[in-house]
Amino acid sequence: MAPTLAGRVALVTGAGRGIGRAVALAYAQAGAAVACVARSGGEVAAVAQAITAAGGRAIALAGDATDAALMAAHVRATEAEFGGLDIVFGAAGASLENKPVAESDPTLWRRTVEVNLFGTFVTAHAALPALRRRGGGKLIFVGSGMGHRGAATRSAYASSKAGLNMLVRVLAQELAGEDITVNELVPGPVLTAFISGRVDALRGAVGGQEWFKEPEDVVPLALFMATQPPRGPTGQTFSLARRDL
Repeated sequence: MAPTLAGRVALVTGAGRGIGRAVALAYAQAGAAVACVARSGGEVAAVAQAITAAGGRAIALAGDATDAALMAAHVRATEAEFGGLDIVFGAAGASLENKPVAESDPTLWRRTVEVNLFGTFVTAHAALPALRRRGGGKLIFVGSGMGHRGAATRSAYASSKAGLNMLVRVLAQELAGEDITVNELVPGPVLTAFISGRVDALRGAVGGQEWFKEPEDVVPLALFMATQPPRGPTGQTFSLARRDL
């Protein structure tokens, strides 16, 4: 049976492009109303328009996922538009610093951690009251194999994703008595603008056996995670990688 999200409301960050865009479109196709959030207003508006043109329900919400007040406002707007919130898919991410520690730019290093780790915290913090009002829900955040093993020159990105992994685990422990699950999705390398110009170097870092996929290849796992039962898996890492994390 095809996964169904009929009657559910999802909020997707990073929805303007790449994995976030593919998942927002897929969740809508599966029946969910989708609040699409991204820094680029034009891109996220186009995704929401594509959903509504196909007969779905969507709103576009522009802004930075590290802005706590803005994310709280976006959650309120989602509830006002669709009546609640059931699923959060956090795909907003950045990799701004890819140099050895000794040569790194502290400003870019800090911003990478802010987007990937603090942005995840802000998204969860903003969404939790709405999920509790709904009686449960799903928090799904895009992690990385780099957050489990690391790689030379990737200290900012690897550290931020390692922090995301630990935040997922701690938050799952805090919510263990509620019907709110928190899990990490590790897609492995995906051919998007995110890794543009670094594909060969990344192949060398992760090994020749790795699966370099398109954003749409992540959709089945994202749907699987969104359709697990209320007392289903939590604090877990689900991975599409073809290497030991």
